Amino acid sequence: MTGREVAEVRLVGLDGLPEVRRGDDLAAQLGDAIERSGEGLRAGDVVVVTHKVVSKAEGKLVRLSEVTPSAFAERVAAQAGKDARQVEVVLRESVRIVRMDRGVLICETRHGFVCANAGVDASNVAADTVCLLPDDPDRSAAGLREALAGRFGLTGGAAPGVVITDSWGRPWRNGIVNFAIGVAGLAPLVDYRGYHDVAGYELGVTVLAAADELAAASELVMHKLAARPAALIRGWEPPIAATVGTGRDLLIDPRRDLFR
Repeated sequence: MTGREVAEVRLVGLDGLPEVRRGDDLAAQLGDAIERSGEGLRAGDVVVVTHKVVSKAEGKLVRLSEVTPSAFAERVAAQAGKDARQVEVVLRESVRIVRMDRGVLICETRHGFVCANAGVDASNVAADTVCLLPDDPDRSAAGLREALAGRFGLTGGAAPGVVITDSWGRPWRNGIVNFAIGVAGLAPLVDYRGYHDVAGYELGVTVLAAADELAAASELVMHKLAARPAALIRGWEPPIAATVGTGRDLLIDPRRDLFR
């Protein structure tokens, strides 16, 4: 036992964010939502936000009417029954096609993420438009963290953690789950290797993806249909000493990737 075990964590959905548009001050909008919640922002809090609103604020939207599909995109779309223009956008956002079968495109993005359609998404955006992932989700998370800390007077280590999420499927499991794609101000991984469990067994491989756990938990109060793209998590802290890092720390080393 470490003496830092947390027995309760609170999840608060943040309501009232307006429809985010390119150039909007997303940090200010999140700050307004936090104030409306009556919770304020305290040291140790984590703010979780979907990538969709981050991408909208950063202008990461593409109008399909302005896309000319390649011959390859036309062939893929014809086989999959998809819009060739959207397939073209997926291909442009990919550095590698991991698997393409039965209408599914699993791609590696320039960020190093492996996910369906390179993260290109047509939900919750205007017609004839698709949303891309942020160029640098870690940088976006760091910017939100700095702005929120300034607004609520939190300095140094008291500044909130920020997690930017996207929803992906998982190998061998049905359903999608929120994953962390951008992280600032918290430990994305908690490494238990070298610690002993309650039976005295020394852990040799256990490293928990804490940022992904926070991302998944946040969906319980954000919901897909509630127009609630942000949440506040209060009461969480790593149960053992853990190193603050970024979302890139969650990417597996290609040398350890058994499916590459």
